[in-house]
Amino acid sequence: MNVSSSETSYSQFACIGAGFSGIGLGASLKRWYGITDIRIFDRHTQLGGTWHISKYPGCACDVPSALYSFSFEPNPSWTRILPSSQELWQYLDHVATKYDLKSRMTLGVNVESATWIEARSRWTITYRPVDSDQFYHHESDFLFAGTGQLVTPRELDVPGIERFQGLVMHSARWRGDVDLKGRKIVLFGNGCTAAQIVPSIVHETGHLTQIVRSKHWIMPPIDLQIPGWVRFLLRYVPGLLRLFRFIVFLLAEKALRGFPLTPSAAKFRASRRKMAERYMRQTAPAKYHEILIPDWEVGCKRRIFDSGYLKSLHADNITLTNSKALEILPNSVRTTNGFHEADVLILANGFITNNYLDNIKITGIKGITLSEHWESFGGPEAYNCSAVSGFPNFFLLLGPNSVTGHTSAIMASENSINYALRIIKPVLDGKAKSVNIRREAEKRYSDKIQHALQNTVFSSGCASWYVRSAQGGKEWNAMTYPWSQGYYWYENLFPVWRDWEYDAADNLKKDE
Repeated sequence: MNVSSSETSYSQFACIGAGFSGIGLGASLKRWYGITDIRIFDRHTQLGGTWHISKYPGCACDVPSALYSFSFEPNPSWTRILPSSQELWQYLDHVATKYDLKSRMTLGVNVESATWIEARSRWTITYRPVDSDQFYHHESDFLFAGTGQLVTPRELDVPGIERFQGLVMHSARWRGDVDLKGRKIVLFGNGCTAAQIVPSIVHETGHLTQIVRSKHWIMPPIDLQIPGWVRFLLRYVPGLLRLFRFIVFLLAEKALRGFPLTPSAAKFRASRRKMAERYMRQTAPAKYHEILIPDWEVGCKRRIFDSGYLKSLHADNITLTNSKALEILPNSVRTTNGFHEADVLILANGFITNNYLDNIKITGIKGITLSEHWESFGGPEAYNCSAVSGFPNFFLLLGPNSVTGHTSAIMASENSINYALRIIKPVLDGKAKSVNIRREAEKRYSDKIQHALQNTVFSSGCASWYVRSAQGGKEWNAMTYPWSQGYYWYENLFPVWRDWEYDAADNLKKDE
């Protein structure tokens, strides 16, 4: 039986998600406005979001650490170019501690719904502990969603998994107590996650069979250990750390040159493809070249920086196959080319994408839900990747179309936070009770971004998690941003005030 508590708690700000975005919001509120009245909710028992749940062997970021961090909290102590999940979690824990955010977190709870109460210009949040049927209520003036984009593991689309007698684990639900030594492993997937897991476990397994379901361009490694003397200079030489971050930003932005469907971009992609193909052919066993090397454009899917994966395929106890998996049996997997014995199934098949907040019912003005709102547009979208009309005082962090495809999502999240804090300033100053993006402005922005994406490499024909089919059979890309992060920073720095409506607009003195 579901039981609801009669008490309702309150905070000026509420955020769903205690990962990079939630922690960034809490820290920025304190830095910008001295506001500490925030409550952060998360389903997990620890902060960190992705970097709490991602604990599989070899787990690391594929963006340089200098960029995959807050601009206001640069870290001179990163030990590697591409930081491990543990190092990233420690960084987040440090930031949360520094800004006293841990005491403002409610962890281990599922937020079930959030409803806009128009009469009081507040959001009412309903949540419950993950191990209880007791429901609680919380109110806030402002609601932020920082739930992330790679949250819900994708179910394996192979029948029979319930019959398997061994252990099944998704990469995002890794069990550290499982000993893989000498065991027969079947791993599904060939993306970034699989490319990190395979070299980390292959030499301890009895045999590892990897079922390749798609191809990816694998680039030469960029990860290196950062020497102690470099970390010393970054810490003590004034301005060096920020200069280093800026140089890494510029290097990462180079990849943007290959995104448009233009002759010059095609030339750039061809050079990148030649480099990647040469590296793959030189490093991977020749017998696997046909399975591994794509025939589509570089950039259509997210690139992978090799972390020892291609070299590990030379091991005697690994089998790579692209044969379709037909069914899972109690002790094996049957494919079109035979049976593969298994004690453990590892699912590195990714996450559900192009869906946002699909497990939380968000209800705005006139009882319209967020799902209904997005259905009217044709798919998930948001003005400036963060605001939707009819949902006042509500912002998405790392919302639709904020994934960069080539650089740091943390930059996009931080830009979104800064933008929202600019927009709500009149409300904080008491000049209005709420702020809402105009629907026509949202529609104009949504059409603009979808049109721009149609002319990028993301729509060049590969089967990517960036794109899905929408109404009328057309493509809908709710994941990637078609322009540079420099441009997104500029857009967030100068809001178009006429696109917004405040409930006391006559009191506002804003230049349009």
